[in-house]
Amino acid sequence: MEKKTGTTTVGIKAKDGVVLAADTQASLDHMVETLNIKKIIPITDRIAITTAGSVGDVQALARMLEAEARYYQFTWGRPMTAKAMAHLLSNILNENKWFPYMVQIIIGGYVEEPTLANLDPLGGLIFDDYTATGSGSPFAIAVLEEGFRKDMSIEEAKELAIRAVRTAGKRDVYTGNRKVQVVVITKDGMKEEFVEFKE
Repeated sequence: MEKKTGTTTVGIKAKDGVVLAADTQASLDHMVETLNIKKIIPITDRIAITTAGSVGDVQALARMLEAEARYYQFTWGRPMTAKAMAHLLSNILNENKWFPYMVQIIIGGYVEEPTLANLDPLGGLIFDDYTATGSGSPFAIAVLEEGFRKDMSIEEAKELAIRAVRTAGKRDVYTGNRKVQVVVITKDGMKEEFVEFKE
């Protein structure tokens, strides 16, 4: 029997940075396993990834990217850009397409400029202004589509990202709507917070 899992993660590129948001519920089949899982993983102090799909696969990829980013910094004396990391991850995923990592990943970062990318399990790579992954993504993308503007401030992007995840949580049974993890990345670094909602 196939086990159903789900989530909703979103990314928005604002004029001064990138906002990533995700629900914090982990579900397996028809059971909620936990309401407190982190689905946004920092890779460096300026780049993070969101997770949708196999938790083990995402954790393995995160460790790999972290090691590659450290090696790059050590070799070249400067941090790897989010764009370079997205291309690296695309290559890793594509090389493994016959035994794929079961993941859909958003990479967000600000090294030289705000960067947002969406990757599918086979390494398909799209750079975009906003994106969503996971079982609740059709609901989230509708909210992003309606509310996104090119000149959004970080605060506006944060509000929109939270609204998109929360809306998905109300309609997608596998997405939680009680708590949203939010990571903001600007030229000054990365900040994480959790926004909780009453039932």
